Amino acid sequence: MTTPFRCLSILLLLPYVLAGLGSYYRIRQFGVQDNQHPRARAAGLEGLGARVWAAQQNGWEAVAVFAPAAIVAHVAWADPGASARAALVVTGARLLYPACYIADLTILRSLIFAVGPGCCVRLFVLAARAAA
Repeated sequence: MTTPFRCLSILLLLPYVLAGLGSYYRIRQFGVQDNQHPRARAAGLEGLGARVWAAQQNGWEAVAVFAPAAIVAHVAWADPGASARAALVVTGARLLYPACYIADLTILRSLIFAVGPGCCVRLFVLAARAAA
């Protein structure tokens, strides 16, 4: 398995970890877990619980951008070293992002967020160069 695919595996697991943490905060705030209407319950979260839930949702969104970038770079036989570096940077940023979200470090969170799409663009550029 290539480094970008290992990174993708980690990024796919991250929202599930955040979902578990979010369940804790839903139970803590509302007293019980409502499996009939979990999204409505999550939308009513406040404070730390709301930030955990938002970080989880953003985690899914990040996977939706990173996965195609990693796959396209792999299929195009993009430079493996450069692809690995870009994937590792995305993964590091995506691991820091929820920590900043939960800690309410808004400016740092926004700066870290910008790293991910930039590295995904890098993976697409590497793929384009390899295919040319």
